[in-house]
Amino acid sequence: MSSDPDLANLPTYTKAQLALRNGQDRDEIWVGYRGLIYDVTRSRLWKRGNHYEHWAGQDLTQELDHDAPHTPNVFDKFVVIGRLT
Repeated sequence: MSSDPDLANLPTYTKAQLALRNGQDRDEIWVGYRGLIYDVTRSRLWKRGNHYEHWAGQDLTQELDHDAPHTPNVFDKFVVIGRLT
């Protein structure tokens, strides 16, 4: 995770709190990646709470680092809204 001081001041969320932002239980659609939580609500690719075989509301670090054709910069266009504890 980055040592950026702005990131250190972000609110923290548990995996249980992240799980509620899956596009089904609440309007927010969030995903975790490398210790950060990204808001992907506005992305048309995540509208149903999933993007291909990836599901919102969870930490996608293992999945994306091993199976996805994306670079680590895939979430750069999304807002970081918190840190995953």
